[in-house]
Amino acid sequence: MFRTQINQLLTEPACPHNHHQHGDQKNRSCRQQAKPGAAQGGCAFDGASITLVPITDAAHLVHGPIACAGNSWGTRGSGSSGPLLFRTGFTTDLTEQDIIFGGEKRLYRAIQEIAERYRPAAIFVYCTCVPALTGEDVVAVCQAAREKVGLPVIPVMAPGFVGGKNLGNRLAGEALLEYVIGTGEPPAVGRFAINLIGEYNIAGELWDVLPLFERLGIQVLAKITGDARYREITYAHRAHLNLVICAKALLNVARKMQERYGIPYIEGSFYGLGEMNRCLRQVAQHFQDPDLSARVEALIADETQRLEQDLAPYRAKLQGKRVVLYTGGVKSWSVIAAAQDLGMRVVASSTRKSTAEDKARIQQLLGDEGVLIEGGGAQELLEVIRRTRADLLIAGGRNQYTALKAGIPFLDINQERHHGYAGYRGLVTLARELTHALYSPVWTHLRQPAPWEEDLRYGSDTST
Repeated sequence: MFRTQINQLLTEPACPHNHHQHGDQKNRSCRQQAKPGAAQGGCAFDGASITLVPITDAAHLVHGPIACAGNSWGTRGSGSSGPLLFRTGFTTDLTEQDIIFGGEKRLYRAIQEIAERYRPAAIFVYCTCVPALTGEDVVAVCQAAREKVGLPVIPVMAPGFVGGKNLGNRLAGEALLEYVIGTGEPPAVGRFAINLIGEYNIAGELWDVLPLFERLGIQVLAKITGDARYREITYAHRAHLNLVICAKALLNVARKMQERYGIPYIEGSFYGLGEMNRCLRQVAQHFQDPDLSARVEALIADETQRLEQDLAPYRAKLQGKRVVLYTGGVKSWSVIAAAQDLGMRVVASSTRKSTAEDKARIQQLLGDEGVLIEGGGAQELLEVIRRTRADLLIAGGRNQYTALKAGIPFLDINQERHHGYAGYRGLVTLARELTHALYSPVWTHLRQPAPWEEDLRYGSDTST
């Protein structure tokens, strides 16, 4: 059963990554399997926890060795406007003895203890590699524990060895579809009710976007899953429209909600002025309401005028600066648009986790002279930076040392960042952080010759 589910997710019909749609010429990244001993930028368990941990009032129990509990979700800056239980790490801490004799009883007791001590809205149980390899029936344990503690106990079957992070995202979505979505009813549903899918409120970005929907009279019924509460996801099936952010990570959720509940979906981005405007207009166009469309246009005009004033001092300093962008998914092209809104020139962008359509859009935004970075690694990045004479590298946190080697400023754009760049206010924040990075005095000192190089250049006699 689990193998069948994996195969279905790897050939997700709604995803342009799906090589079965157009033969082997299509992007093959959906078929990549994790190699033993290597996480390949994030295993399936990593992807599942990234997706579900932002449900802030739930407990997240990692069923596996202690090392799995230290996975990368702890470094993500998903913000909460209320409960902080999601920040507490829970693990069954399986040992060699549990591997030999089985860890099912240990898991059952852990669920009981969490329910008694914390009374969370729900408990998500993540099956990692070890219990999956030893054949533990995690689903049955969760079902028995659910009846005992009187709380939802949701098994998340995403052992790391089954694939990469994107597959883990989809496996988490399958858990929501099977055990959560459709199990509750909302207190009230407005005329324009939407769900946000694939937005994780990194650095509080949602808090710059949600007020815009509120001003427009659009009800965000459920957030899947940034700053979410378990109950709101239970009634996500009552929305009128799904707005999918973060490209292809949870398309399986959007597609299956369309099949089961008749909820259409559109894809959008919150990065950059043009993309934010386009997203709001897409939502208004779906509802075909003249008053809503008028409110959207009025909001866009108001925010654009304000942005022109707020961005003016930054644009003067950022104009013409050359940027290399190294990230993945929707950010590969949406951040290009945001940088161009600020007058910057993106000279190269990565195409990791990008579909053929994404690549075409990236190339269109970059122009004929733009460089598409197909692979990765420090050596290739350094060569691209040298060849394009870039002034700045925008990438994930682990690439900051590559920027230091190249002697250029760096800005973190991935999940470890501490500033939100979404929405209109986020564009101002992005402009400010870019300016601070580019004009930090440290670069003047870094680019100066070392003292011993000065001595050699001018033939100084340092003898005594």
